[in-house]
Parts: sequence; C-alpha cells; structure tokens
Amino acid sequence: MAYRRLLLPLTGTAAGEAALATALNVARIWNAHVHCLHVRVDARDVAPLAGEGLSGAMIEEMMAATERESGERAGRVKDLFQRFADHAGGVTLAMSAETALKTEGPTLSFEAIAGREEDVVAQQSRLYDMAVVPHPEAGEDISSSDALHAVLFDSGRPVLIAPREVPATMGTRVCIAWNGSAESAAAVAAALPWLHRAQAVRVLYADEYQRRGPGVDGILSYLRWHEIEAEKVLFKPITKEVGAGLLGAARDFGADLLTMGAYSHSRLRQLILGGVTRHVLENADIPVLMCR
Repeated sequence: MAYRRLLLPLTGTAAGEAALATALNVARIWNAHVHCLHVRVDARDVAPLAGEGLSGAMIEEMMAATERESGERAGRVKDLFQRFADHAGGVTLAMSAETALKTEGPTLSFEAIAGREEDVVAQQSRLYDMAVVPHPEAGEDISSSDALHAVLFDSGRPVLIAPREVPATMGTRVCIAWNGSAESAAAVAAALPWLHRAQAVRVLYADEYQRRGPGVDGILSYLRWHEIEAEKVLFKPITKEVGAGLLGAARDFGADLLTMGAYSHSRLRQLILGGVTRHVLENADIPVLMCR
C-alpha cells in the first residue's frame, strides 16, 4: 500500500508554501505525484450576490473587477509554485498524467481553474489518495477553511493538515487518537501505509474522549492483524481540554504524525462548543491525518 496521488489546494500564503513543501516531502517518501490546484473565483458567482437595485452596468463592472483580481491572484500563486519547483531538487514537473506515470520519483503539476473552491476541491479530491491542506493562518477561524472542510465532509478521502513549519521528519513516530468512533476507524485505515512504515506507533485514549464503540484493546488487536505493533497510553485532558491533552501526549511521544477522526459530533456543535477536532486543527505543530 502506498500513496500515489496527492492533491494540494494551493493559495499564495506563507501557510500555502509550507503545505507545498510538506506535500513534496510526502511525495518523496512514496514516489508520489502532487497536483497543485488553485481555484479562481468565478466572476459569474458575483452577480447573484450583488442584490437588487444595481444596474446591469454596475454588475458587469463588479464582475470585471472580480475577474481581474482573481486573475492577478492566480498569477501570484503560479509564480509561487514555479519558484518553489525551480528550487526543489530531485522533483520532475509533469505536464500531464501520462508524463507523471512514466517518471520515477516525485512529480509536481499545477492547474488553475475557475469555480467555487469548496465544490471543486471536494470533487477533485475523490480522485486522489489524500489531500494536503495548509494550516489555518494565525488568528484565522478554522471554520473559514473551505478547502479543509470540503475534503473532510464531501470527498470521502483523508486529509493531511500541514503544520505551519515544514517538519524535519514525517511518519517515523505515529500517534493514533482512538475513541471508538467510525471516524477514528476510517483514520486508522487511511493511515495504514504510514503505520507499516513507522518505527514506533502509540495509541492514545482517554475516558473523556471515548465514544460509543470498541475500546483501545480492540484497535490494538486490529493493528496486529496488519502486523503493526503498537502500545496504548492513557492521556488526560489539560485544564479540561481533551484536545490539549491529546496534543501534549503526542509531543511526549515525539510524534511526527498524528492520525485521528474528525468531528465525531456535528461540525456545528464542535464550532460552538470547541471540541477536540477544532483544538487540534488550530494548535497542532505536527502533520495531522484526519478522516470524517
């Protein structure tokens, strides 16, 4: 088992650059292809938002301004990608899927298309083994990350949230956050290639984190069927924050990858009440592989 195709919804931010470097590091491990996708705002989507009382000329002007700004941003993102590719050693730019398939080693490609980001990213992700998304910018509400939630809720694929800084290693010491939920089971299944490759695996569990479903010994037995030996460690919330306790336990292990289910409760409830998923998304400093 291996990851062969990765999708990276690319923006022109510093977090986007870190995600690009992280995705390429993953591609180096698995000899995979990274397709960088920039979704431009479709000017036609602006017209329904203009509201009543605007003349046709004003709406056309708004659409033209949107098209111009969207094109300029796409140009900046393409320049960022090209600069990165020019300085990345040992990687091949692939102009087509056929070229990537015939090339040994990691490959990169770029595409900019117009549309609604959440729709395009969710649909395109279904054709990839994994999506890699940038970490939320400092101070940004995680609920505003359209690409992240599109993959989690609508793609049926795992998502790797890149940390703000490119990790030195990835997948050598892996933590599994286990709570018995269907989401955590999906995350373990998606992480099997990493788990087979890891030097050490630790399953983190807590009474406050457990949902209705199999306990920690059940997932340890499942892993043994896949010839993966793991140890279980009970963690405790920090100042009543389960997510903080989970991240603290991962740091204590020296983990360079955390895999977990996302939003065992409804997304709305988690956004209102906080929730483990939200805390991890906003505060993790290592790559996090999530499934919904």
